[in-house]
Amino acid sequence: MIVTRFAPSPTGRLHRGHALSALTGWRLAQAQGGRFCVRIEDIDIARCRPEHEAAIFADLAWLGIGWETPVMRQSERGPAYAAALATLQALGVVYPCRCSRADIAAAATAPHGPAGPVYPGTCRRTPVTEAAGVAWRIDVAAALARTGPLDWHDAAAGPVAADPAILGDFVVARRDLGVAYALAVVVDDAAQGVTDVVRGADLFDATHGQRLLQALLGLPVPRYHHHPLLVGADGKRLAKRDGAETLASLRAGGMTAARLIAEIDAEALRHRGADLPWPRPHTGTMLAP
Repeated sequence: MIVTRFAPSPTGRLHRGHALSALTGWRLAQAQGGRFCVRIEDIDIARCRPEHEAAIFADLAWLGIGWETPVMRQSERGPAYAAALATLQALGVVYPCRCSRADIAAAATAPHGPAGPVYPGTCRRTPVTEAAGVAWRIDVAAALARTGPLDWHDAAAGPVAADPAILGDFVVARRDLGVAYALAVVVDDAAQGVTDVVRGADLFDATHGQRLLQALLGLPVPRYHHHPLLVGADGKRLAKRDGAETLASLRAGGMTAARLIAEIDAEALRHRGADLPWPRPHTGTMLAP
């Protein structure tokens, strides 16, 4: 049975881009008689707000989307993340790191990847002797030596050769939260039985690292559906931090759910048609069929 999910963070109100992702995943499950799950990614307790979580459910209901209960919350998943990190530690493919973002940005040797400066391996070359209060990074080279070549499949891009090296030795456990998104998402998707991951194309490159973690932890590999990103009048992708118009404000202004859905569908179709094949990988190698 197909299982999809929508996994928002309650750090702000949902906008049109979130609606596109939720609708796409829900429709995919509905079309095949599957399950649609909601996961609240509230591990960052300092930034998450209960009123934002309540608004998420109100927005989904307004759009006509139903979801499976109970809802999974990352804030209740600490033991599962700790067990996954312990597995990686036992495999010898992670190491503690004390470097800050400023340290990485200042490193003259730091190369650049899809999301900016890539970790230059400072703490891998000079091991940290005290592991308390540190982040944990995956040693990508050591991990790949264990797993061998990997691949994954995107609904639009087709088969893709996994290339986690483009991300550098990425963080799997933050010092302040105990887990990082890359590790939490693969553990949670497996726990919810997710077969198809529907999300924005901005996370396409992140899939390379997540595929590596799935292999190391012996987790199933979902099919991926990276959809186009909606943009605002300024041409930039919609984002909470930039004050993107929220679904709540649209609703308050008289927008109906049917009209909004029609507008989102038309916009998504326009972007998809303008840049085929979608998504276009920033990096990584598309495999021959």
